[in-house]
Amino acid sequence: MNENLDTDTVVRTFVEYFEDRGHRRVTGSTLLPPPGDPVLFTTSGMHPLTPYLEGRPHPLGRRLVNVQRCLRTTDLDEVGDRTHLTVFEMLGSWSLGDYEGRQSLEWGYDLLTEGFGVDPGRLHATVFGGDEQVGPDTDSLEMWQERGVPVELTVDDNWWSNGPAGPCGPDSEIFLWTGDTPPRSTPTQDDRWVEIWNHVMMRHRRLDDGSLVPLPQRNVDTGLGLERLTTLLQGRTSVFECDVFDPWRGLVPTLWPLDESALRLVCDHLRSAVVILGDGVRPSHTGRGYVLRRLLRRTLTVLWRDDPSRTLGDLPAELVRHTQDHFRQDGGPEPDAVRRLLVEEERRFRGLLERGQRVLARPRFQGPLDDEDFRYLHDTHGLPRDLVLSLRDE
Repeated sequence: MNENLDTDTVVRTFVEYFEDRGHRRVTGSTLLPPPGDPVLFTTSGMHPLTPYLEGRPHPLGRRLVNVQRCLRTTDLDEVGDRTHLTVFEMLGSWSLGDYEGRQSLEWGYDLLTEGFGVDPGRLHATVFGGDEQVGPDTDSLEMWQERGVPVELTVDDNWWSNGPAGPCGPDSEIFLWTGDTPPRSTPTQDDRWVEIWNHVMMRHRRLDDGSLVPLPQRNVDTGLGLERLTTLLQGRTSVFECDVFDPWRGLVPTLWPLDESALRLVCDHLRSAVVILGDGVRPSHTGRGYVLRRLLRRTLTVLWRDDPSRTLGDLPAELVRHTQDHFRQDGGPEPDAVRRLLVEEERRFRGLLERGQRVLARPRFQGPLDDEDFRYLHDTHGLPRDLVLSLRDE
């Protein structure tokens, strides 16, 4: 592993590797999906490319590479562990009806071992073993066997889909051993195997009735999380220890003394809020704005637990600028404007808390609350269920 291999170097190495093999870089990695898309935020590198995976010609050709910023709220309760972030970047490569999965895996193996210096003996792969509709992925299996990489066959774990209907296909995932002992067991049996790269052979469309039909072209869609990969390449134990968090870990504890779990949540959520604001979202009570509001309220709940006088207005401008620079948000609001937006939302939340405490002090709400109580508190007083529960726990 290489302590000096920072995220910028990882991005440059990845992109240049695929550019050397005929891929064109796709730019414009906003968190906001195109108009009409029902998804609130971009959740993966392939999301903006869905029309092209379904057959529309891409203006840059059939081989693409990009760095896509993504936001996922499905993992909010896991943020703070060693691998999950709310906003992160996904490195991706695509074949739109060009080369097959075997070629993609060969390039992936070579980039990891030769480009990034990963010990081949610390790699393990998983491959789709086949089910009643699709046979086993023998091409991927044979490729890994030829390279001497151990392979585990699975069914559900190696079938990728973006929902109950739509493009899908078998995938082969590459795992890196993170244990202190020599590698042992398999990825499904030992969580010291950490997934770093997924190669999806996107060849099918699942219909509403569950049946599969071929896509107009046979695609390959790959993705790997930048922060997770960099963390492992740097030999660190958590994504919060990779270099993009160095400024945060250096400044936040001097401002707000926090335990490790709280520090991770505060850094993740504030960093995510800066990126969301940079992409033009503002706090609101619905949609994208509510996701932003929820992140800030979770942050403030943690900060105020030990000291209610803490304020987001103290967030150092250099952390805002560092995050904007990392995510290439040159056109976003200035750091001082970001802090003003944060403080305004903090003021709203403090007022809501004070109102909520007064309402919950009424005799009606002294006993157990039922669904009707929660609906009343939300519809009449604007108090979400999670906020009510947190106030009741105080």
